[in-house]
Parts: sequence; C-alpha cells; structure tokens
Amino acid sequence: MKTGIYGGTFNPIHLGHLHILQEFIRRLSLDRVLLIPTRIPPHKQAESLAEAEDRLEMCRLAAEEITEAPVLLSRLELSREGKSYTAETLEELKREFPGDEFYLLMGEDMFLTVDRWYRPETIFALAKICASPRSADGFRQLKEKKRELEDRFGARCCVEDIPYWKISSTEIRKMAAAGEELNGMTPVSVAKYIREHKLYEKGGRRE
Repeated sequence: MKTGIYGGTFNPIHLGHLHILQEFIRRLSLDRVLLIPTRIPPHKQAESLAEAEDRLEMCRLAAEEITEAPVLLSRLELSREGKSYTAETLEELKREFPGDEFYLLMGEDMFLTVDRWYRPETIFALAKICASPRSADGFRQLKEKKRELEDRFGARCCVEDIPYWKISSTEIRKMAAAGEELNGMTPVSVAKYIREHKLYEKGGRRE
C-alpha cells in the first residue's frame, strides 16, 4: 500500500495544507495518508501553539474535506514525550505497517534541510521524500537539492511543481487574534472551531 505521511504543527491546519495534500494524493496515486500533528516540533519555534487536542480536532475536521483517498489521523507524535523526530516516527510506523511503502510529504523549507535532521539516513531508508515549492524560485532549488540527496545519501526523492497558495498559519493566528473572519483560509468547520473555542485570541481559551 502506498501511504503518504504528512506531519506538522498544523497550528492551525489550513486550505494550503489541504491543497498540497490533495495534489500529492493525485500525482503519486497514494492509497491513503496518515496525518500526524506534532507535539513539539524540533525544527522551528512553535509560536502561540494551540493545545494538542485542539490541533488534533482541527485536523480531524479538515480531513473530512479530503475525498481523493482515506486520511487517517495519528496521535503517534502527540503521545510521545519531548520533541518529535521523523526518524523515530518512521520506525514506529514501519513496525505497525510493515508492508506499506511510505511517502514523506513536505514543503520546500523542510526538504532543503532534511539532510540535517536527526538520523537522516534512517529517514531516507524508510521513506521516499516528496516535496513541493513554497516560493517563486522554489522548484529550481528543490530539483538541485534532489540531485544532492540522491548523490550523497542514495535518497529516493520526488519533487512536484504544485502551485503554491500563499496562506500561512501565522497569518491565520493573527487574523483570529484580531477577531477577523477566516473565509478562504481554513475549511469552514475549522474556522468555526477556532471561533467557538477562542483559539489564538488574547485572554481566550488558548493563546
């Protein structure tokens, strides 16, 4: 089974995430996707990080929008103490799904630094690394990095020139904090959840 693995803080998950996910499902003919919210991301600072259960629920709501393939929600990294490392996640998934072929889905910024992650050789051995651009010149950089990773590590890589939607979780958090509508930024169900639970609002349930 061809299984896509899509992880991130998803703080919150938005339509840009879903667009990339849908495109990867179609282009790679994925049979299913594991959506994995991260508890503590090791590669970047988590600004105004909503509680794990809130991010998990927003992912569940967003996953209902995907019709191209089944999207399964995983608590694997949320249940882990400390930082979440992709190498360890892949090892656990391989034990759970030994017959699956894994496709690790990511954006440009992650792909350009993946060889500096914790135990990159394990990552390259257990999954095909699939990336899409997030900038005007991104696809050229991805192709160059693909050649480097294949030459240096024997990595299996795939880069797809998926059109980039200029939506960011940072922008959405600022809009939510200001009480602005999130139309066209997140699925309607996610926007409703953020509003009802006052996520990212100063003095609200989460900040």
